[in-house]
Amino acid sequence: MPAKTLIIGAGGVGNVVAFKCAMNAEIFGEITLASRTLSKCDAIASNVKKRTGVVIKTAQVDADNIPELVKLIKKTKADIVINVALPYQDLTIMDACSQTGVDYLDTANYEHPDTARFEYKEQWAKDEQFKKAGMMGLLGSGFDPGVTNVFCAYAQKHYFDEIHTIDILDCNAGDHGYPFATNFNPEINLREVSAKGRYWENGKWIETEPMAIKQVWDYPEIGPKDSYLLYHEEMESLVKHIKGLKRIRFFMTFGESYLMHMRALENVGMLGIKPVKHKGQEIIPIEFLKTLLPDPASLGPRTKGKTNIGIFAKGVKDGKPRTIYIYQISDHEKCYEEVMAQAVSYTTGVPAMIGAKLMLEKVWYETGVHNMEEFDPDPFMEELNSQGLPWEVMELEAEETLVVG
Repeated sequence: MPAKTLIIGAGGVGNVVAFKCAMNAEIFGEITLASRTLSKCDAIASNVKKRTGVVIKTAQVDADNIPELVKLIKKTKADIVINVALPYQDLTIMDACSQTGVDYLDTANYEHPDTARFEYKEQWAKDEQFKKAGMMGLLGSGFDPGVTNVFCAYAQKHYFDEIHTIDILDCNAGDHGYPFATNFNPEINLREVSAKGRYWENGKWIETEPMAIKQVWDYPEIGPKDSYLLYHEEMESLVKHIKGLKRIRFFMTFGESYLMHMRALENVGMLGIKPVKHKGQEIIPIEFLKTLLPDPASLGPRTKGKTNIGIFAKGVKDGKPRTIYIYQISDHEKCYEEVMAQAVSYTTGVPAMIGAKLMLEKVWYETGVHNMEEFDPDPFMEELNSQGLPWEVMELEAEETLVVG
């Protein structure tokens, strides 16, 4: 019997999730898209109907307001809530789901609005709460986190007895034509890349200055790109679940123009998250900057090029060293042609739909709060191939590397 699905969030990723759920309507059934701004939901619903013929309902909700969320969940009789709102709202949406006994999924872990730091601690703490309610929460079902976690689990299951090192590699070689713009929510994006870097090695976290470590990785179908070490949330759960791990790092590509603009904005205080006085009124600099930058959802029709996201893992199998590179390449223009969104939104929204699909089908299902790598990776990997995110596995000689120079 088809389910009832509630999607919260109507940005670029929410648009993709709405489209892909509609394309799998035999599973997702009656779909409602809700956000603070009803007009955004209505615009997406109109496009979905024109492209797929599927009618989705829309609603207005304040995702910071638990009673409002509970009322909407009860009204829609949702079987699952797909949270693609802001990471600040993860906890309120989780609480609303546990109060109503409805399964929960998100794509990014909780971030406190007043602290430029993200971690799973407060979401993991709700595990017992979810178990008592007899429901499941799936955390980080995007691409990174999300697909990268599943790639690690797949490598562990099929290619290694132990994985010793993992480098998660995120390359966006898209060009939108603007001197400076962010590919997802500007506030979240700029907080993430301006924070201190961290990686895990030999059982402890090592902190670095922002953008202090750079390597040039050679990405298939894209070529060599400057890639900078950042902290990213999937590492926090992977260190708990990957056997034999000695080091894990995360690298993301940035062009010189992006970095130049970001450094200039940071130097003049525009990335600040504390209120400042301006003409007698308090404003938060990064929130004001967000209003000046292009809406990421508007980048779709003008972005060209490809993304390449994957994992580069080294370890042992049957006592012998082994090196595996698993990656996925998406084309911005092809993504827009299918769901009216660029590849950064597409590669996050499709895995959110897949995670929800596996939960509704009870292929992945266990009460409590879980990360992606805790489940059998094979069904998810199969869905990636059939839902628009085909992946590749490259086996390298043990001493080979993707690093240039």
